[in-house]
Amino acid sequence: MVDEIIPKTMKAVLVQPEKKVAVMDYPVPEPGPDDVLVKVVATAQNPTDWKFVDFVQKAGTVLGVDFSGTVVAAGSNVTHLKLGTHVAGFVKGGALPDSGAYAEYVKTPGELVWPVPEGTLGFAEAATLGFVLILAVQALYHPTRLALAELPSKLQQGSEEWVFVYGGSTSVGQYAIQLLRLSGYKSATVCSSGHFDLVKSFGADVVVDRHAPDALQQIRDATGEKVNQRGADSASLQFTVGAMGMAGGRVISLVGQDPAKLKEAMRQGVEVKFTLIYTALGGPAALAAPPSDCAHMAAFLRKVPGLVSAGSIKPNRVKIWEGPGGKKGLEGVESALQWMRDDKVRAEKSFILFATQTLE
Repeated sequence: MVDEIIPKTMKAVLVQPEKKVAVMDYPVPEPGPDDVLVKVVATAQNPTDWKFVDFVQKAGTVLGVDFSGTVVAAGSNVTHLKLGTHVAGFVKGGALPDSGAYAEYVKTPGELVWPVPEGTLGFAEAATLGFVLILAVQALYHPTRLALAELPSKLQQGSEEWVFVYGGSTSVGQYAIQLLRLSGYKSATVCSSGHFDLVKSFGADVVVDRHAPDALQQIRDATGEKVNQRGADSASLQFTVGAMGMAGGRVISLVGQDPAKLKEAMRQGVEVKFTLIYTALGGPAALAAPPSDCAHMAAFLRKVPGLVSAGSIKPNRVKIWEGPGGKKGLEGVESALQWMRDDKVRAEKSFILFATQTLE
């Protein structure tokens, strides 16, 4: 590939005061010795995006977490990625001055992206295997979280261990269920009845309507009280804790919890722990986290291309975002954020596509 001429400035979505965003000119990040510079083609939306705008409010930072694109520059220590390689990953947009995926270019450590095997996923699909996939990996496999048998290891044939996942149709829930199946665990989950077929297609063994008044009892009846040791929660800590059996167990919360709700959900014998995926990126967020978080993420990312090539991991369904008035790309981000604020996401990821390259 002929070296691309990289401009000095780019278009990017910047956090503004008063919970707003704007598309503005911004310096193209300069990669360090261990970094790659990626020309972004697609970014996936996450709830964390609008929360950074509304609650963190670091004006002047570039927003956006998940990205997929091609490598256009690499530091001297990066030897495993060539220019032109299609890669995907995630960054901590909205918080740091030199990060953010809602931009024409993004800088990130070379070990924290994964090369997309040719002929497998397009740019939009690949961008779904970032933030939420690694969040599921961290929650399920990390030794300080649920500490399950991690791929390629799996439970011995004939073993029956259950894990409860609240929100099987959510982006992170879909990946958690797939990983549990690949690792030999049985999974029980709740979601809206309209998503049963989707969640079952990912390998869920028991799926219950989350709106059913007896949903908790249905989980217990279907699993024979075997969901009694481990759970992952993305929306209802009280329900997830309630799904643990009489012997108690450990629940990993994937979202922040209101102290009052946390106190209400607590019960004897159930340990509730929290996980923050940004600790895997290093930097300030990792100061109080296990030093192994970044190494654990980097090691799993090396497994992702093989899982994708084998068809073992399926991406989230994608919704290509076009805002009011036909606004696309970065210009559509503001309306897309509001769409998420209004809780209109339904078992899919919405994507912001750029015109910088041809979408394949």
